[in-house]
Amino acid sequence: MVYGTAVEPGQELPSIAVAPPGPRSRELGARMAAVESPAFDARRQARAARSGEDQGPIVYAAGRGANVFDVDGNRYVDLTAGFGALLLGHPPNAATDAARAATDELVLALGDVYASELKVRACEAIAGLFPEPGARVMLGLSGADAVTCALKTALLATGKPGVVAFEGSYHGLSYGPLAALGFAPAFREPFAPHLGVPVTFAPYPSSAGELGASLSAVRAALADGSAGAILVEPILGRGGAVVPPPSFLPELRALADEASALLVADEIWTGMGRTGALLASAPVTPDVLCLGKGLGGGVPISACVGRAAVMDAWGGHGGTRIHTGTHFGSPPACAAALATLETIRARDLPARAREVGDAWRAELGAACAGRATVRGAGLMVGVELADASEALAVSRELLARGFIVLTGGARGDVLTLSPPLTIEPALLGAFTSTLAELLATRRGGLTGPSSGASAGERPAR
Repeated sequence: MVYGTAVEPGQELPSIAVAPPGPRSRELGARMAAVESPAFDARRQARAARSGEDQGPIVYAAGRGANVFDVDGNRYVDLTAGFGALLLGHPPNAATDAARAATDELVLALGDVYASELKVRACEAIAGLFPEPGARVMLGLSGADAVTCALKTALLATGKPGVVAFEGSYHGLSYGPLAALGFAPAFREPFAPHLGVPVTFAPYPSSAGELGASLSAVRAALADGSAGAILVEPILGRGGAVVPPPSFLPELRALADEASALLVADEIWTGMGRTGALLASAPVTPDVLCLGKGLGGGVPISACVGRAAVMDAWGGHGGTRIHTGTHFGSPPACAAALATLETIRARDLPARAREVGDAWRAELGAACAGRATVRGAGLMVGVELADASEALAVSRELLARGFIVLTGGARGDVLTLSPPLTIEPALLGAFTSTLAELLATRRGGLTGPSSGASAGERPAR
């Protein structure tokens, strides 16, 4: 199956030579299943039983721009971009070039003891992302590191251990973030004896009609004065690209102030331009901001950024209050973050994500009308289908046609799409017509906009 090619390398349409997963992917997948944690193969088997579709993995061989190539010679359009982390696409790009150059000079400094110049510059640049001056930065490797640091900050600054979080939220799987993970209770329950953080979950509002109940639940959770933090994603990411009403974050800001609690914005997925703005929490100013994923353009780096008065709590007790790690703030990671920030600004990628994403969601909504619900902001898009079984099956049918997507949502019924911010609209258009055709075929008959061909051409069969 060959759809044709675009002119620019890394912006090519799918080319499927061997039905995925091909023989080489199956061989390597079996070898991986024999040595990695059995959790992942068990998940694949459960998904196969639920969807009625083979869930065997493809194995990546290379990537460029918006394309991924597997070990069987297939070319895909990557609409996941490393769980949203590859803002600039697969290499080569400014972030990976900068990281490579930094590696040649100094691969590791001495953490919080002796920094590199690149760490100094990166912390200055990241502090500059905060909506008010004087912010302080603590670096990490993952989004979960940043959320862990934020929860520690809230406890130090307020003296109150409680946390208010939201149903459907995803903050990472290390112990602090896991306690506040509302995405699926089953993720937390096996480890409940180890999760000492007292967390109350409120519903996340997807409409104005749900706002009152959500805020009432937050207000009730704050009433006894034990909560030191409200932890919130400005838009649910893995939870299905759920966009709350515009007044949601301002109302949370007010409730946090009334309760002397910190408002912590988890912008690991939404930040760095993905949703059409550099920060999705704007114009609200959180007390603590968590960044990750796209901050390094795919190179592991994250940051917890807080107001000066809040972060002052880390300065007590002669420096025994620290949050650090061997590889936090390594020179290559800091170089990648600096290059990513520079590229985002130079190319105005938030504005591009807004323009391209708005047009894409409108096209998806029209093409899939009556068959799916489309939502999101910028290039953070969710396509809600009938149920989890259909979402899993459609994701595999899309893979067979050369499009890599993930499923998400609290019920697993959403295709979650987070392509590189540099992706060409022609690739998004090809996906739209392919998805519409698949849904029309599954629901019976090809009608309306779903009968259009990908990128203006009928795919070879």
